[in-house]
Amino acid sequence: MKIRSHDRYDYSPIVERPPFHWPGGKSLAFYVALNVEDFSFGEGLGHTPTALGPQPDPRNYAWRDYGLRVGIWRIFDLMEKLKLPMCHLLNASVCERCPQIIAKIRQRGDEIIGHGYTNSERQSDMDEPTEAAMIRDATSTLNRHVGRRPLGWMGPWIAETMTTPDLLKEAGYDFVMDWPADDQPFWMKTRSGPLLSVPYPIEINDSPTMLSRAQPATDFRQMIVDQFETMLEQSKEQSLVFGISMHTFVAGQPFRLRQLAQALDCVLTHKSFEQSVWVTSPGEIAKYSASLPPGIVPGS
Repeated sequence: MKIRSHDRYDYSPIVERPPFHWPGGKSLAFYVALNVEDFSFGEGLGHTPTALGPQPDPRNYAWRDYGLRVGIWRIFDLMEKLKLPMCHLLNASVCERCPQIIAKIRQRGDEIIGHGYTNSERQSDMDEPTEAAMIRDATSTLNRHVGRRPLGWMGPWIAETMTTPDLLKEAGYDFVMDWPADDQPFWMKTRSGPLLSVPYPIEINDSPTMLSRAQPATDFRQMIVDQFETMLEQSKEQSLVFGISMHTFVAGQPFRLRQLAQALDCVLTHKSFEQSVWVTSPGEIAKYSASLPPGIVPGS
């Protein structure tokens, strides 16, 4: 079998890259991502903690809707208690259905990441004109309601077509989070110029951990702590990105929220946290990475 290449980036072993530091001489960039997702009733794709039912499947639809009605507000409370910023991977339809959530994001000053119009559809099922129109419409909706357009994108279900990076670059995006191939940012090639890939945690992510693999919330707590402590040690040699990804309807459940709070307490009270960790967002990571001299970020 002949191996096909995507031709988006070249192979770059992390051990051969030149060293650099994040702002303030920090070695580990840390961000918290919250997927804020909306779903169509009676049709389309949807997460589930249990068996799918026949449409309209009120049990699973309502469980997802719990995240917008209750879960996100509990997560907001926790993050304010811990004084942590978040980035929101935001379905544009949330702007139209849940204006109170958008007002809260604006009040907090959190970053937004484009995340399609709804998680009831995948970009990989779209032809190029349809996908380009969706990206354009989602971006415009977010800009209009949030007051600023997103500069980063992660597709619903982390799905792409063969032309998604090209379309994102042409729509004015600076970075994409669909490619969990590295612990550092790297430049990708598109037909209209370079597009930065910012690391997104597919493993330290509540949905695949607790829904797909059915691991308990206590496992997720320990995974966060183990990931942080190991990456902190590794970052003494090379600066890295440590992210935590959550969904409103998963981490927002009370029994899971308790485990998340315990994990974040371990992270924030670590003896090396102040000295070594840059609390930031994907957009700030992208901006700083783009400012580094050529040859530092792979693909530059």
